[in-house]
Amino acid sequence: MTTLRLHPNDNIEVVLTLDPAGSGAAKPVPVGHKIAICDIAAGALITKFGQSIGVAGSDIRAGDHVHVHNCIFRDDLSRHREHSNAATLPLPSRRHFKGFKRANGTVGTRNFIAILSTVNCSATVCTAIAKQANQKLADRYPEIDGFVAIVHEQGCGMSGAGTEGYETLKRTLSGYQNHPNFAASLIIGLGCEVNQVSAYHQDNAPKTHYMTIQSAGGTRAAIQAGLAICETLAANAAQLQRQTVDVSGLVLGMQCGGSDGFSAISANPALGIASDLLVAAGGTSILSETPEIFGAEHLLLSRMDAANAHALETRLVWWRNYAAMNGASLDNNPSPGNKAGGLTTILEKSLGAVAKGGQAPVAEVIEYAQKPSRAGLIYMDTPGYDPVSATGQIAGGANLIAFTTGRGSCFGSKPAPTVKLSTTTALYNAMTDDMDINCGTVLDGQVSMRELGAEIYETLLNVASGEKSKSELNGLGDLEFAPWRLGAVL
Repeated sequence: MTTLRLHPNDNIEVVLTLDPAGSGAAKPVPVGHKIAICDIAAGALITKFGQSIGVAGSDIRAGDHVHVHNCIFRDDLSRHREHSNAATLPLPSRRHFKGFKRANGTVGTRNFIAILSTVNCSATVCTAIAKQANQKLADRYPEIDGFVAIVHEQGCGMSGAGTEGYETLKRTLSGYQNHPNFAASLIIGLGCEVNQVSAYHQDNAPKTHYMTIQSAGGTRAAIQAGLAICETLAANAAQLQRQTVDVSGLVLGMQCGGSDGFSAISANPALGIASDLLVAAGGTSILSETPEIFGAEHLLLSRMDAANAHALETRLVWWRNYAAMNGASLDNNPSPGNKAGGLTTILEKSLGAVAKGGQAPVAEVIEYAQKPSRAGLIYMDTPGYDPVSATGQIAGGANLIAFTTGRGSCFGSKPAPTVKLSTTTALYNAMTDDMDINCGTVLDGQVSMRELGAEIYETLLNVASGEKSKSELNGLGDLEFAPWRLGAVL
């Protein structure tokens, strides 16, 4: 078999290719998994990327498969690791794309119209309006990208203003209401819910219309009234055209899902280079998924000022307590698919996830669905579950999502388009209709990591300028709005 050693201090290597048939290997180790390159005594550290990813649960001999059966998570390992420093960022030659300038100074990469529900009780009406508007109006107004129903399961049966659950939902919906990829919004409630439509009346949102089903006269009347409003909104939105804008108008949300043993070797570090290019050019990248940086947080803390470091450390304490309160451990995170793809502990997974953040200094640590106050590399506290995390990033202003995957996550998002990056050529070939970029080319020796990062950066700007991503061509994104649910259900 062909293996790869990632750091001189590692005592494991990653399997790149299997032995050919008849090689005599008694127990072939799957591609993407790890083998020991020396004897490792029980209790000794197992190292990958020069970092500890666990301890040997039993004596491991050179050549043995190192995985969940003999690599054991230990919580305290993350506290004893060397720090890294932010690097000097390269300045890309291309620093413009074509987007929609909004009155508030933000830039849209798409030109949608939103129909938002304040409560689950209005979800059916919102969905019906969006469906009928796309059927009856979209062809008449080809200049817009369509009508999107933003519906959810919350909004009532919850505590009100000032509570964590309510404020998180309100911040998320407000972020979508004012998102730069929406030319206009229609917000619909039932009328008697905790999360009232009136909470979204904003002086800075002149393109938002409001309605309740009860005041409209019921379901059918509300649908007809909503369609009439949508036609007016579409006629106005159709007047907008793409213009050449500075790349500072691009806000990228970075996600990884269905990770495998190659995520940290190909797609994630390549996306990190693209992120560095974007940040160097004046744009913004948002790194998230706090349960999936656990054990690798030192790589970010060393690139923050004291205030931001304190904010991140506070959230990590919250997550430990949150997991314990619900009978979970942060090491529960690697999914069955992650493990089948070669990942063993959350420490190993996190080291790969953090690679998406490149080497830029972290400019700000923000809450879920909060808008960054500055450009640069931003850390947003979110769960690791991709739809919930991406929803928070989009609510925070992300107008484009980059999503790396090693197992083949079929994810899309609206209103921010998703660009998919496969970790291997095998995955890209198996799911070509879902993957935008094959990051396996760096493993195959076809391109360098820096060349691949530059390719990703160019693709992101092309999609931001209107080129359709694979997830858009597949019609994904209508069902992926998933705001973080916090607090009691009453």
